[in-house]
Amino acid sequence: MKSTFLSAAAVAAGAPLTASAAASFRTQTPAGTATRKILIAGGNYNAPFIRYMAQLTGKPRPRLCYLPTASADSAQGIISWYRNCSQLNVEASHQESFIASTRQTRSWEEVFLSVDGIVCSGGNTLNQQAIWKAQGIDAVLRQAWDRGIVLGGASAGSLCWFEEGTTDSRPKELTKVEGLGLLKGSHSPHYDAEKDRRPLYQKLIASGQMKPGYACDNDAGLYFEDNEVKRVVSARAGAKCYYVSVVDGKVNERVLEPEAIT
Repeated sequence: MKSTFLSAAAVAAGAPLTASAAASFRTQTPAGTATRKILIAGGNYNAPFIRYMAQLTGKPRPRLCYLPTASADSAQGIISWYRNCSQLNVEASHQESFIASTRQTRSWEEVFLSVDGIVCSGGNTLNQQAIWKAQGIDAVLRQAWDRGIVLGGASAGSLCWFEEGTTDSRPKELTKVEGLGLLKGSHSPHYDAEKDRRPLYQKLIASGQMKPGYACDNDAGLYFEDNEVKRVVSARAGAKCYYVSVVDGKVNERVLEPEAIT
């Protein structure tokens, strides 16, 4: 389907940015190159995360595009996207991946490089990556990142940015999946919501089968500039993020305490 913009209701978008926070949101660095930004959550990329992404763009009314490849362009997910965005001062759009040239009149570059932020859906990460590669969307998303367009998402929409992570994309059990590799290391979403995530992630890192990385509870997330964590955030009390690595031969799970976002 052709990407369609929908003007959302203009309402207050949360507390104003502090001077120090605003400085970190600048699109340009002193060297003149774009600051590359990714905002992820372990699960539930709802209005608080979308609002924060909007702030990260530095635009008064940013254009945010939803990319639901992992959910096979789920109509329900697209409806939920617009419902969440209706609370915010943004121009919301979506771009389906299951398209036909007779209806899709713009290139991937024209779609994704013309917005201020891109949110990727949850769903099947393995299928998402295969479709993006076949369509060339993976290369365009890298261009978007390099240009300072804010990227993000939860579940498959958070896994996709890392080198690797744990996924339920295959039959019978959780397995390892490779992502775009924009963010170095590994990732586990749904850390508190699915009982097998934590033990498998720790096992794979302890054995050396997976690189150290970041785990996020549902409703908790991380904001990266390039590959540096700039802020840990949570939309729910008790939801946390973790850095999981091997220290002195043992798995070490370091809690990253979040700041609340609404």
